[in-house]
This record gives sequence, structure tokens and C-alpha cells, in this order.
Amino acid sequence: MTTDIEIARAATKKPIREIGEALGIPEADLLPYGHDKAKVGQTFIDGLEGRPDGKLILVTAVNPTPAGEGKTTTTVGLGDGLNAIGRKAMICIREASLGPNFGMKGGAAGGGYAQIVPMEEMNLHFTGDFHAITSAHSLLSAMIDNHVYWGNELEIDVRRVQWRRVVDMNDRALRNVTLSLGGVANGFPREGGFDITVASEVMACLCLARDLSDLQRRLGDMIVAYRRDRTPVFCRDIKADGAMTVLLKDAMQPNLVQTLENNPAFVHGGPFANIAHGCNSVIATKTALKLADYVVTEAGFGADLGAEKFMNIKCRLAGLRPSAVVLVATVRAMKMNGGVAKGDLGVQDVDAVRKGCANLGRHIENLKSFGVPVVVAVNHFSGDADAEVQAVQDYVATQGSEAIVSRHWADGGKGAEALATRVAEIADSGVANFAPLYGDDLSLMTKIETIAKRIYRADEVLADKKIRDQLKLWEEQGYGKLPVCMAKTQYSFSTDPALRGAPTGHSVPIREVRLSAGAGFVVAVCGEIMTMPGLPRTPAAETIGLNEDGQVVGLF
Repeated sequence: MTTDIEIARAATKKPIREIGEALGIPEADLLPYGHDKAKVGQTFIDGLEGRPDGKLILVTAVNPTPAGEGKTTTTVGLGDGLNAIGRKAMICIREASLGPNFGMKGGAAGGGYAQIVPMEEMNLHFTGDFHAITSAHSLLSAMIDNHVYWGNELEIDVRRVQWRRVVDMNDRALRNVTLSLGGVANGFPREGGFDITVASEVMACLCLARDLSDLQRRLGDMIVAYRRDRTPVFCRDIKADGAMTVLLKDAMQPNLVQTLENNPAFVHGGPFANIAHGCNSVIATKTALKLADYVVTEAGFGADLGAEKFMNIKCRLAGLRPSAVVLVATVRAMKMNGGVAKGDLGVQDVDAVRKGCANLGRHIENLKSFGVPVVVAVNHFSGDADAEVQAVQDYVATQGSEAIVSRHWADGGKGAEALATRVAEIADSGVANFAPLYGDDLSLMTKIETIAKRIYRADEVLADKKIRDQLKLWEEQGYGKLPVCMAKTQYSFSTDPALRGAPTGHSVPIREVRLSAGAGFVVAVCGEIMTMPGLPRTPAAETIGLNEDGQVVGLF
């Protein structure tokens, strides 16, 4: 069988100027990175103001399982399918982090005949955006400790420095470290630690900013430390926001690439979905909406994380209104949610499919609560039995939606035409009546409880007095209208990753809360979730290398 990477290498790519030309982007407004990728200039983007927006379509999925769901593959396939039926469509997805790529996730460009290319560059250094974000974050880290070293005019309490360092790699040894050891010349020793780059607030600021001036404002608003009297110290107090914006100047611009079928795609930004808001950049999405009649975008992990944050954070802060949601499911994932072990997924088991559909039903109900119509895409695998597929379709019908089998992995856009036709009909119908799940004026704790009870179906939120007092203090300081960003496991509606299906009667423990004042949300860290992942026992990096022809192997 032809592998994903072999399919990607065999692709006939058009020069990126031709992809831009088809969208009406002059060559002079593209900053090329080689022949097959380019950034779109801000002057061109500014000139799009006043154009009508296309229809926004969100692709999300059931909770991830080891069986695989294919959310990005479906996003790409749907975009190709819309173009195949004569609609002008674009795709918007996130960039890949090196940590998961070399850990256990693998590539993030789709699969089979529904891929974005150049796949290898996308999954590695691409156009350097993540390096720029890491550098900007590191500059602020250095300037904070330098400020303390040279007299600490801002009276920073070194015990209350909130700004951690970042690196774009899974490295558990860096979660907690001691800084400035080695004597007076190296500064004042203190405890610190590292997060992965995609968890950086700089990443969130870049992905939510409208333009460079908005980006600098957001960077300046980031809280980096507190004084002894608990008053905050901002990034702008350190005077780092200007230099950070300079480092991010090019990273702020969307990256234009193409699918295997030469359809346009923006790949830009990449905040984690379980510890950040999990969506591609606002500037990429809003630019695409001016250039195409339909924009297909995705939100990370399952709908309880990515889609909830897409609706409650990204759409709220950017003024976006989705016209339809595509919920990706597979027969294999339904079996695993129904209790089948990964090694037994090849055996037909209609009863397990029906049992596992409870997870699917919960997501359908949740998504509809935002006022947006839902279509289920059954991402087809060759071993799926007809009776199992029918069981999924029958179940979805009982939920007031429809499930459409899509074969984009095997057949590209042609295999997604039925899905694309129905999605376009729904988007064009105007039946969507989008509204976030909660209002701005609710308390921060009530917002957390709303998500926990209405999305996760928890009975209660467990938060001690220290956490509740912190939330109240932020409200008194003017941050009460911010949305909340729940940081929890992607594998379950609960905070227990082993609890599959559609659990009820559980509790959501809040371990800590963080104020991302620049990004514009409050993070509630639940359960055992980590902002610096570790590598698995056998990381993917062990099998990645170059073959005798100098080609990358093992990445996908």
C-alpha cells in the first residue's frame, strides 16, 4: 500500500504564485519561502476590508482514541470536495509542533489523498513561525531576570515570577528547574520551569491578534510577575513588547500552501487544544473568509475541548459566526468507546458500535447547544463493515442529524463530494444561529461550572478557597468579562483519560488557574494535565531519519 509520505512526494505542486493568483493575491504581496509556500503581506490583507465574508465551517471530532479519527484529513478532504463540486473553498489549519511530531502524534498535514503539501516542511521548521515565537518568549524571559539583576526598579517579587520559559519539544526534565545558580554574576536564584512553545501566551496572542498593533498591545498586557503587595507587573513594564513584536513581524502573516489537488490552504499558528485554545490564527481565518466562499477550519482534539474553545473563545473574541459544524467519527473509534480493545478492532461488532455511539451523541448535543447545525462525517476505513456504518448512521438519525460516509482518504476530493454537497447546502441555508455558551457578565467561576456541567456533564467543580479567591480578585481587577479556557485531558469528557464513552456523575477538579491577560482568557488547569508534555517510552524520533537519497523517513 502506498504510504502517506509517498503520496505527498508524488504530488504535482503548482508554484505558490499560481495558488495566490487564483485567490486574487498579486505576486508582489506574497513573501515566498521556496517555490511552494509563502506568507501573505499585511498590506494586501488590510485592503480586503469591506469585502463580504464567506461561510465558515468548523471540523471537529469525537474524543481521540488510539484507533484514529482523521480530523485534519477530513478537513482537507472536505475543502477539496467543495472545490470538486464547483465551490470556491479554502482550508485553515494549525501548524505542527515539533514536540508531538517527535513524540507520538506524527505529522499534522492530513493523510492518504487528503493532504496539505509540502508535508515534510510543514511538520518540521516550515516558515520559522514557532522559532520566532520561542525567541520572542525567550527575550521576555531574559529581560525579566535582567531587570531584577540590575536593581529591580519594578520591585518584582522573585518568588512570584509567573513567566515560565518555553522550548518546542516534549522535555519533562524541564518542567521545574532552578535558575541563576553559580554566584552573584548570574543573578538571583529562583525556581522556574519550561512549557512547550505551543502553550506560550505569546502563541495565543499571535493567534488572536488582528494585526501587528493589536499584537503589541496584547503582548504588553501579559502579566509576567507580581510585587510583594500582589500588584501585577506587565510585559510593557519590562519594555519588551516592542522588540517582541519585531521578532514576530513575519510570523504574524498567514502561510499559504496547497492541497494535493492544488487547492489553497492557510496553515498558521498552533496553540495546544488541551492547554490553550487550540485553533489556527484569527488573521488567517478572517483573511480566508474574504478570499473564498467557504472556509473549512478545524479545532484541536475532541469537540469538548477544541470546538468549545473555538465557539466560546475564538468566535467570541474575533466576531466569527460559523455556519455549520462537521463532526468526524469513525467506526473504529465507536468500537473503542464501546469497550473493544485496539487489537480487536478488525472484528465486526455492531453492538459495540452502538454502545460507543453515546460519545458521538454527547458531542452532537453539545455542538447544537451553540445554535449551529451539525453533520457527522463517517471517515471511512477499508475494514469497516456495512452493518457497522449503518449502525452509526441510524444512531445519528435518532439525534436529529445525519451521518455521511466520506472516502476522502482513499479518493481525495471526489470521495468527499457527498459530504461537501450537504455541508454547502446547510451553510447556504442560513439556519445557523450561533451564540456562545455563556455571557460575558457571568462570574469566572460560573463560566467554569457552565462548561463543566453542560459540556462535560459533571456534577460539580472542585476548587479550593485559594482558587476561588484568586478568581474573585481578577474580577475586581477588571478581568471578569474574559472567557475561560479549560485545560484538561482530550481523551475523555471527564478529567480521567481512561473514562471513555459519555460519563456522567463525575467531578472536575481545578488544580490551578492562570490569567492570560494578553491573550484575553483565564486558564483553568484540571486534573493532571501538563503544560510541558513528556516523550513516550518509544518516541517517534527513534525512527525518524534520512534515507540514502537524503529524504526524510519515519516522520509520518
